[in-house]
Amino acid sequence: MPRCPWGAGDDLLYRRYHDREWGRPVTSDERLFEKICLEGFQSGLAWITILRKRDRFREVFHGFNIAKVAAMTDADIEVLLQDAGIIRHRGKITATINNAKRALEVQKEFGSLAAYFWRFETKPEHRPTEMTLDALRLLAQTDASRALSKDLRKRGFNFVGPTTCYAFMQAMGLVNDHLETCFCRSEVEAERDALKRPQ
Repeated sequence: MPRCPWGAGDDLLYRRYHDREWGRPVTSDERLFEKICLEGFQSGLAWITILRKRDRFREVFHGFNIAKVAAMTDADIEVLLQDAGIIRHRGKITATINNAKRALEVQKEFGSLAAYFWRFETKPEHRPTEMTLDALRLLAQTDASRALSKDLRKRGFNFVGPTTCYAFMQAMGLVNDHLETCFCRSEVEAERDALKRPQ
């Protein structure tokens, strides 16, 4: 089956991620929180590095249960810095715990993290008319991802620059960036059409 070039290689883990997850709309607060955190960990690295460590990340961060991560302590940080199963970066680990505390505040204000994030869904008229590889290459960040990044940082989140935010939006289905030639594009579009946006 034809795929986006990045999802068409021999790595089965990467291909499965492309086929089953990337771009499919997500409204689960824990999955959205997990992804925004993992995108922060990915900064400066290849996503496949994070994907291969994702199961361990889920173990040490309590399945990305927001309240449990928010309750983690300095002692937990020291333990995680010795864990070779994750990315041992003090700033990114600390940011994850901080971001969990900020996410609790967002939940209180908007009712859910999903309701907050989906407010930044890109309007159709601001999207390319045809998703080609050339069009995709121009989308490292967008007005919507810059707006999301700015708002998250204003709320005290860390490691949430506009490029990180756009990668998050792509992965969580706030946009459909599968190429026109990819078999997933129509499937993702159908899922987005059927989605009841959280409010």
